[in-house]
Amino acid sequence: MRSHRRIESDHYAGFVDSHRHTWESLIRNIGVDWSLQTYLGKIYYGNYGSLRRPKDDYIGNLLGALEALDAGVTTLLDWTMIISPDHTHEMIRGLEDAGIRAVFAHGCPGDTEYWNNDSTLDNAEDARKAKVRYFSSEDQLLTMGLAIRGPEFSAWETSVKEIELARELNAVCSMHLGFGTWGHPSQSITRLNEANLLGRDLNFAHANAVRPEEMKLLAEKGGSISVTPEIEMMMGHGYPATGLARENGLNVALGVDVVTSTGGDMFTQMKFALQAERARVNQQLLNEGTMPGPELHIAAESMLEAATIEGAKALMLEDKIGTLTPGKEADFIMVRTDDINIFPVNDPIGVVTQCAHTGNVDSVYVGGKAVKQNGKLLHHDLQKLRKLAEESRNHLVKEKQKQST
Repeated sequence: MRSHRRIESDHYAGFVDSHRHTWESLIRNIGVDWSLQTYLGKIYYGNYGSLRRPKDDYIGNLLGALEALDAGVTTLLDWTMIISPDHTHEMIRGLEDAGIRAVFAHGCPGDTEYWNNDSTLDNAEDARKAKVRYFSSEDQLLTMGLAIRGPEFSAWETSVKEIELARELNAVCSMHLGFGTWGHPSQSITRLNEANLLGRDLNFAHANAVRPEEMKLLAEKGGSISVTPEIEMMMGHGYPATGLARENGLNVALGVDVVTSTGGDMFTQMKFALQAERARVNQQLLNEGTMPGPELHIAAESMLEAATIEGAKALMLEDKIGTLTPGKEADFIMVRTDDINIFPVNDPIGVVTQCAHTGNVDSVYVGGKAVKQNGKLLHHDLQKLRKLAEESRNHLVKEKQKQST
């Protein structure tokens, strides 16, 4: 007998991952010791990311989306690196076949000529065609976003043009911004504000080095921050911006980012974000000769919000998901409360944010439809998928080896 206990609040539904490069499931855990510079060099600039065939993108997105669903992630933003319209088709087909809710953020190729701060290249016409072909109805699980390089990885004029394109397409516009050694001096958010381009449809991944006054601009003018705490702390993006944002009036969303280097669940990201922020403030107090307390600086519930409703807001989907509220679509998960690592339950929020893991996820529903029950994914031949994923992985590794010789 499985027992279920709903958290006594209407604020929390299925997890929302606001920043994930889904196709990278094919090369998962290949980069557990990679720095950010190594990751960029291995994935972009004509490397793994450019070696994918359309069928590899189908398998990668199907596998990555099922991984997310299995872990209780009912919605994700798929931050893509498009090679061709055929790749676009297969990526979308993979998400559709998985049964996940997703924002498909249409991006550009990962080649060198696209990813430099002088680049004026874009693939706007491909994005327009994708909008018409795949996203003509609002009554579907997939919606369109735009994954742009932003002012730190393309020419300023290109960024302006792509933001305007996103608004033409009524699409969330996501970019990597404000991290690493190039993040602090760029003052990109200030420039965007001066150009009257800030708005709630802009999503900034990482933002570790953004200035406090720029966070205040986002809180005032609009714009969301997607913190991917584990990857940022590991690879060298900078310290997670959770506290920086919150102290300046802006709540954050959470994301996994890349499974090349970590697992694809949000339980881990909540813990990393929570404890990194607590540790930061605790150490400040200790340095002043004061013991932290009586309450810790940031409540666990705020990270549950970051993993649910704040993610929905960042993806502009809060009218559909993020809370268990009448009139919204039924995206939710059920966590077993009689598992040995959870029972007896004394604080449901503590269970989800601090104790639970993917093995405790019993059931997952997207739009009211079960995609996982009794601890098992439904409607998929996982043995066949494993074989196809292995074949695609072998292709990518083989092509990469050829490239190196």
